[in-house]
Amino acid sequence: MSVSKLNPRESGEHIVKHAQHVRVLPAGIEKLTQEIVNGLKERRISVENFSQHELHPNPNSNQEDNSGAADWVFVLDTLNFCFWTPNNYTKYKVEGYTGYFALCAAVKRAIKEGVDVINPKFYSKIDLETLENIFRSDDGETKIPLIQKRLEALHEVGKVLIEKYNGSFENLIKAADKSAVRLLELIVEEFACFRDEAEFAGKRVSILKRAQILVGDVWSCYRGQDLATSRISNR
Repeated sequence: MSVSKLNPRESGEHIVKHAQHVRVLPAGIEKLTQEIVNGLKERRISVENFSQHELHPNPNSNQEDNSGAADWVFVLDTLNFCFWTPNNYTKYKVEGYTGYFALCAAVKRAIKEGVDVINPKFYSKIDLETLENIFRSDDGETKIPLIQKRLEALHEVGKVLIEKYNGSFENLIKAADKSAVRLLELIVEEFACFRDEAEFAGKRVSILKRAQILVGDVWSCYRGQDLATSRISNR
């Protein structure tokens, strides 16, 4: 018998209702809400901040290394998972950055070095040694966490893009027909590594965190300006 799958909003409600060891405190939600509102008012939180960050692609820039912004964003979010290290371990750092931004720094460094890291034809067949060199750390010893999983993810998504979308994530965006919801569905349908689902309390729940981040990052990067044939709405 198949288990019905809940979307992320339904999943959150179901998990909260049936959780035995974790509680969501209303006071915490209120505190976070105020922090977000204040961040928006003070412009610490803004969609403009994405492309303004030196480690993110900016499609409005004339710099040569900002070509293929959508494919660049796709690679970043394909690999945007698990940077956690225990307190007594050395943190993974690239050019002084830790966590997600260390990943961004490594990808941008590779592009500057002439590595075709945002091309599916390259990363669908990349070997572990090459990937380890791309993500080499400042100290030359600390490894990016879960390097094998990242290798597998790149192989998986690269093959799908080559076989079904002529080797470009931009074509998948266009297939979404200007709909953010449809883009989310396509990402989850096409790429298993973006499909964070599990069975919990009799239901199949889904979080789809990175898929939602990817949709948001694409919009934040372009804001409906450069990728004219694939502007994303909230429908």
